[in-house]
This record gives sequence, structure tokens and C-alpha cells, in this order.
Amino acid sequence: MANFKTFFLPLTLSFLFASLVSVTFYQTISPDQLRAGEKLTHIRFYFHELITNDKPSLIIIDPPKIMSNAPLPFGSMVVIEDPLTIGPDVESKRVGKAQGFYLSATQRAGLDLEIVMGMTLTFFEGEFNGSTLSVLGRNEIILPVRELPIIGGTGAFRFARGFVLARSVKVDYHKGDATVEYNVYVYHYSSSTTSPSHQHFHDGLNFMTDPILSKI
Repeated sequence: MANFKTFFLPLTLSFLFASLVSVTFYQTISPDQLRAGEKLTHIRFYFHELITNDKPSLIIIDPPKIMSNAPLPFGSMVVIEDPLTIGPDVESKRVGKAQGFYLSATQRAGLDLEIVMGMTLTFFEGEFNGSTLSVLGRNEIILPVRELPIIGGTGAFRFARGFVLARSVKVDYHKGDATVEYNVYVYHYSSSTTSPSHQHFHDGLNFMTDPILSKI
């Protein structure tokens, strides 16, 4: 009988702990109050790729060892940290930076480049200071205007969704320098929302501070 109790007590405690954890592991939060603060914002800035200056803003990672007359052969991977400015001149006021990568995703030769881009746009100015947008999509460089999807964001851009229209202003296809106008259209939620539901997103672990769990 003693052996049975010795076995049964830890087993009971294990089931109890598992039940408590499963109950408090997540919480369903109604999005209704957040939806009331949704807004659509348009942001315009200029994206600069700098190759020929003293501090290049990109690097090609282990370029493919194939013969090609394309400036970026199929399979090339590029890592970027590109400045974002308020005007087309690279010396104009800097409002953010783009950090990420792109892959050459076409086997066609020549200047008909197709890349897949993944990057985070981080802003330094105004109400969006410290906030970011995440962009991931196909970019066919030769087109006059390209569209890329916004898949998320942080800070003022939590739950972001939208798109970017990229228009080349100045491109040197052989040297690699480029200036691109970005027009961003993004749905997001006002950072001034103060509803109780919104507070959970300021501290995602609030609902895990169960008083019973703290005693175990």
C-alpha cells in the first residue's frame, strides 16, 4: 500500500500541474476593440543601394561559380543595410534603413533581373520612430513599378498588412548603385489604443502570471 501511495502522489501532482499549465498557456482576446483603432497610412521615402562609395550598403554572399553575363547570376544572395531618405538625394534627411536580403531567382541572362526580397524597414523619425515593417516578395527590377507585400510589423505597425510600390529613380545596372522611390500603403492599429485588450500586447506574458502557478 505504501508503494502505491508513493507512486500515486507524484502521478497526481503531475496531472494537476499539466492541467494548470494547459489552462493558462494561452488566452483568447477579442479583436473588436483593436479594430476600432485601425487606420491606413501612406509613407513615401527613397531607398538607396550604394556600391561604389567608401562604405557599400550591400555584400554578395558566396556568388555562384557559373558563367553568366548577368550582373547578378542565378542563385546569388545579397545582404543589405540600405539607407532610407526623405528625398531622392542620398544626402537628404535619413528617416530609416532597410535590412535584409535578396536572392536572384531567374536563370535568364542579361539585365532582366528577378529577385526575391525579404527585409525589415526600420524608421527613425516621427510617430513611427523605432517601429518596423516586414516586406517579403518578388521584385522584377526591369519593370517601371513593382509591387511587394507587407507581411507584418512592430511598434506602431503591429498587425500590419499592405503593399509597397517601388519605382526606380536612378539605376546603374553594371555598377549596382540604385535609388528607388518607395510608396508604402499600410493598414495598422493606432499606437494610442488603450483598451484592456490592447494591454496584453504590451506584455504578452501577463496572462501567464497565474497566482496558483506561482505557488507550485
